[in-house]
Amino acid sequence: MSVIDVVGLTKHYGDIRAVEGVDFTVEKGEVFGFLGPNGAGKTTTIRTMLGLLNPTAGRATVLGADSTDEPAMIEAKRSIGYLPANPAFDDGSTGREILDLHASIKGDDRREELLDLFEPPLDREVREYSSGNRQKLGVVQAFMHDPELVIMDEPTSGLDPLMQQRFNEFVRAEREQDVTVFFSSHVLSEVRRVCDRVAILREGELVTTEAIESLLDRSGKFVRARIAGHVESDAFDGDEVHGFERTLIEDRAEELLAATDFESDADVVTEVRFTYTGDINDLVADLASYSFVDLDVEEAPLEEVFMRFYGPEQRGRAPRDEHGVAKPAGGDGGA
Repeated sequence: MSVIDVVGLTKHYGDIRAVEGVDFTVEKGEVFGFLGPNGAGKTTTIRTMLGLLNPTAGRATVLGADSTDEPAMIEAKRSIGYLPANPAFDDGSTGREILDLHASIKGDDRREELLDLFEPPLDREVREYSSGNRQKLGVVQAFMHDPELVIMDEPTSGLDPLMQQRFNEFVRAEREQDVTVFFSSHVLSEVRRVCDRVAILREGELVTTEAIESLLDRSGKFVRARIAGHVESDAFDGDEVHGFERTLIEDRAEELLAATDFESDADVVTEVRFTYTGDINDLVADLASYSFVDLDVEEAPLEEVFMRFYGPEQRGRAPRDEHGVAKPAGGDGGA
């Protein structure tokens, strides 16, 4: 049985579709990324999975419990860790008091281990916490009872780069212990570092669910080349070439060419950039006729992958709030 099983999950607010017909499963020991920009419907999906919202249609089961079955969900939540977006703690309590409260409800077998790792300031009141310290306290409370499944909404929000790296290493170690981790994010680099599979949500609808490496492979290679001489703007036309950009470099051409090991009488260097989704051997053949000042071919950045699903056609659409609900004209777009 899957740890999470979502079938046709739909949530409407009146005439507004926040989530529409979402399907995915998450297996035991998997790190599953739920990817999309703010307002795509990620938080609505998570809250509905956890029984905090009732679905308009479809269903979700978590650790075998139907999200609409309150007694079953109460039992399942003993084995679930949850970190909401912007965790709200009692500002007048210290971090220690908050963890003591959570421990009295669900246990704290791993509290000391997690405190050593994430180091929130326990003896200060939460009102004095930075956003990063609130997040560290939230991570500790989500994992301290040694849950089978942890669900997190934007878990690295507010963490500094060093703590983000520590969190990513921790998640990878949890996977090795068969802990299942589900987290939503719009931070593309962290998804790439820790996830086994990702689902991409666009305006409340699921665009794709696949292994992260498969997604990157399908999305091609990013090519950046500086070529001796003038290259026509249509030199790399083809269905496999995406986002082609060309820049003529004249003022530094002599300097750039002097650094190469071939002689050239060219008075210009052409820089080209594009993403290539065809056979890499065909790309090599296409490039063979040029003299290069330098050439980089690398895996397409995840940002390029993301823009395949959220390209220019999305501009001008109504802004949506954190639940994926369209805002009225004049809204600020939400978080």
